[in-house]
Amino acid sequence: MANVSAFVKIPRERIGALIGSDGRVKEKIEDEFSVDLSISSTTGDVSILLKPTAQDPSVLFRAKEVIMAIGRGFSPDHAFRLLNEEDAVLEVIDLREVVGKSQSDQKRLKGRVIGKEGKTRRIIEELTEANVSVYGHTISVIGDMDQAEVARNAIWKLIKGGQHRTVYRFLHKKRQELKKKKMQLWETPPERLRAKYDTNTQDTNSRAD
Repeated sequence: MANVSAFVKIPRERIGALIGSDGRVKEKIEDEFSVDLSISSTTGDVSILLKPTAQDPSVLFRAKEVIMAIGRGFSPDHAFRLLNEEDAVLEVIDLREVVGKSQSDQKRLKGRVIGKEGKTRRIIEELTEANVSVYGHTISVIGDMDQAEVARNAIWKLIKGGQHRTVYRFLHKKRQELKKKKMQLWETPPERLRAKYDTNTQDTNSRAD
């Protein structure tokens, strides 16, 4: 396999978290994704090189996501959800795209998402089971697709000036919907799931024809 690589830049102050105590975080990323990391502590540049033994080149993208998550303020444990959970996603909201480079406006929006003594962020995490990081000029979310979507929507409501109590009601409602959806999935007999899959596959093939 030809050399395949990727590049990501993270804040210099997050290099320590990426390397970890005795290099354990860096080592875990390299082992789990079959990559080699070259990290510059002076610039924050991280080069990711796929090892020749890697079976799937797509792991390069996943490794990059984990590194980006740590760079956006997530603890390695939370970032490793992207490794351990197949359907986990990382979503990043760049506040510079909302209010420009104004530090005061960015701080104001981050304060709305964090809440007094971290209350709002804690409620978002508890009701969605997603992880939320407010760091620098970004607000980021890690969770499965449903969790991340609800958390992201709640964050955007706050960014756009929505009242906190209105957002909390939205989160409680979505929490019940997610629980109901999960229960329905567990209660659906495997043969019905297979039949639904077969039907959807046939419909797709018919449209393709």
